[in-house]
Amino acid sequence: MTHDSGTRDTDLLSRHKNVMPPWMPLFYEEPLEIVRGAGCVVTGSDDKSYLEFYSGIATNTVGYGVPDIQEAVEKRLRTGVVHTSTYFLIREQVELAERIAALSGIPDPVVFFTCSGTEAVETALRLATEHRDSNQIIALRYGYHGRSFGSLAVTGDRSRQGSGLSPLRVAYAHGGERRRGALAGLDDEAYVRACARDLEETLRTCTPERTAAMIVEPVQGIAGAIPLAPGQLTAYDDVLRRHGIPLIVDEIQTGWGRTGRYWGHQWHDVTPDVLVFAKGVGNGFAMGGLVGRRDIMSALSAPTVSSFGGPPLSLTAALATLDHIDARDLPARAGQAGALFLDGLRESLAEEPWVCEVRGQGLLLAVEFAHPGTLEPAPEMAVKVQEECRELALLVGVGGTFGNCLRIMPPLTVSEEQVVQATQIIAAATRRARG
Repeated sequence: MTHDSGTRDTDLLSRHKNVMPPWMPLFYEEPLEIVRGAGCVVTGSDDKSYLEFYSGIATNTVGYGVPDIQEAVEKRLRTGVVHTSTYFLIREQVELAERIAALSGIPDPVVFFTCSGTEAVETALRLATEHRDSNQIIALRYGYHGRSFGSLAVTGDRSRQGSGLSPLRVAYAHGGERRRGALAGLDDEAYVRACARDLEETLRTCTPERTAAMIVEPVQGIAGAIPLAPGQLTAYDDVLRRHGIPLIVDEIQTGWGRTGRYWGHQWHDVTPDVLVFAKGVGNGFAMGGLVGRRDIMSALSAPTVSSFGGPPLSLTAALATLDHIDARDLPARAGQAGALFLDGLRESLAEEPWVCEVRGQGLLLAVEFAHPGTLEPAPEMAVKVQEECRELALLVGVGGTFGNCLRIMPPLTVSEEQVVQATQIIAAATRRARG
């Protein structure tokens, strides 16, 4: 049985390489196909069960095989209507928009649905530039917002920017990384003051008189779960308000309770002008969108449409997902489980010479590896630990700006027992990887 499944995997990998682009990587020396799932546990084509602590890149918010979501989707399928278009009224679209509008905290909010986070960011940027009649954006170093021209333009990570061709002018403010660069060594309060002064100087000297918006992730996920310093987003917002510049908050990875609150920006005293969401809202069904102030969301001068923006099937899954989140108060649960996980990892990895930091917020966590006694990234160590975690039946990601981080994002339904088990596996995998 195992031999047969291994043969199938080898054949599938060969076919994948033949028809998929080379820039679309796969995890593991022997890539894995996931064939079944329930809760936080999945089964691979190798017939082995794993704790799945990557959640389909923070997308399977409440886990796999969730009965109430499956039942809602099956009921919608039986109607025979899984798609119409935005030219028709869609009851679930209105219902979900009303719930998101209320959750956003934005005054007089309007919602628009898209197919993905990248498209949602692109739409937010277009609306902001139209509203302000400016193509100048402020973004953060170490930030990531998608793979299209506009979203890559505001991505503060050189390794992901490609050619650098862009429809936007972009200036970069300081992100959450406080151990490297010119501001290294400052405590949180001093760092926040320096960041605010730097943003003020950037607006005064480097940008046009009208800037369209600033876009920010409350926790810089792709960079390796780097939270902004306490008060950093509030300080930026204060500067923006003085200049009349809208704030776009990218909650694609931080939304729906993952950080321990419904939105990542709720750890800061700010109300965004536009909030971008995706990933976890559909629990695996493709869904993205944005909610913002009515004046900004009304900025387009010509009608537009989204063929697949908010289709009935994905909307049904999203409504059931929000019901599941709210009924179980999963943001609070994520905060509790995340604190247990973070404390456990820090304690169990405290003496590991290759671990330079364990960080994150809620259930958006990372373990960063560097050569002992330095901050020189050790991506090869991160990959080894990921492989060892798989051997010990735990699936986690590898990423970060320098490719040297384990990325850990379990479903919000994870149990304390599973958190403890994963903590033990990561500690054991790290010991095995360093030999």
